[in-house]
Amino acid sequence: MIYDFMRIVVFFDLPVKTAKERRIYADFRKFLLKSGHQMIQYSVYSKIVNTREAARDHERSVLRNAPNAGNVRLLTLTEKQYANMKIIVGGKTLQEEKITVEPFMKF
Repeated sequence: MIYDFMRIVVFFDLPVKTAKERRIYADFRKFLLKSGHQMIQYSVYSKIVNTREAARDHERSVLRNAPNAGNVRLLTLTEKQYANMKIIVGGKTLQEEKITVEPFMKF
């Protein structure tokens, strides 16, 4: 099998004025973490998948679990495109340092 590593990036802004809205926000964030996403920045999460089919499956999962209110965006990139991201201020998160494609590439 040939692996075509992709990064799925989820961006979201959700209302958090009421207790119910905060619970919906927390539930969506927990869904992302349980499904393998790592936080890049507040409300920006990333996940590595090994095939385009896995990316499509995960996109559908995010769609099913997205809240009804707020703003949720999803961007799928190749690992090469993701690696070319420029960090203007700050640095890579601890998760970005640890979670890379290299462990998947060893035979």
